[in-house]
Amino acid sequence: MLDQEFERIGKRLFQERLVGANFGNMSVRGEGGLYITRTGAYLDCREVPVYVPDAGDAPREASSEYRVHRAVYRETSHCAIVHAHPVHAVAASLDADLIRPADSEGGMLCPTISVVTGSPGTDEIAENVAAALRDGHIVIVRGHGTFAAGETMDEAYIYTSIAEYACRILFLSGRL
Repeated sequence: MLDQEFERIGKRLFQERLVGANFGNMSVRGEGGLYITRTGAYLDCREVPVYVPDAGDAPREASSEYRVHRAVYRETSHCAIVHAHPVHAVAASLDADLIRPADSEGGMLCPTISVVTGSPGTDEIAENVAAALRDGHIVIVRGHGTFAAGETMDEAYIYTSIAEYACRILFLSGRL
């Protein structure tokens, strides 16, 4: 069943152009660990996710961002994470430390979006993303992409979409 859920959300991410090629990853919290997309996976194709335990080594086929997902689950009560590379959100992160959506949905659902630093696949990015998601649902890693978290994969997807839409509005309105 998880493979179908990952594929369904992956297809939405591609349709909305929130990811390209084999960029991005997704996970859900599991008993004693998490289930995450495979490294290099195309998110819109059905593949069985990889189980990564809460501690110890991760399987080689697990996404290289498993550290971020592990840290978020350790530090928060979120149950699902979507990591995407939305173009406008990434562009906005290059010059801002905090994004304040001007559109009504963005302003209501995520009035501020933090921008953090860290290189992909490192402990630094894991710590910074987890800290930002303790009290929120969406964060942008400067020049890299978004990490959205929620109770479900759908909720994490929605926050990803809202962040990209808000950044697009800011660019089109000349505010960024």
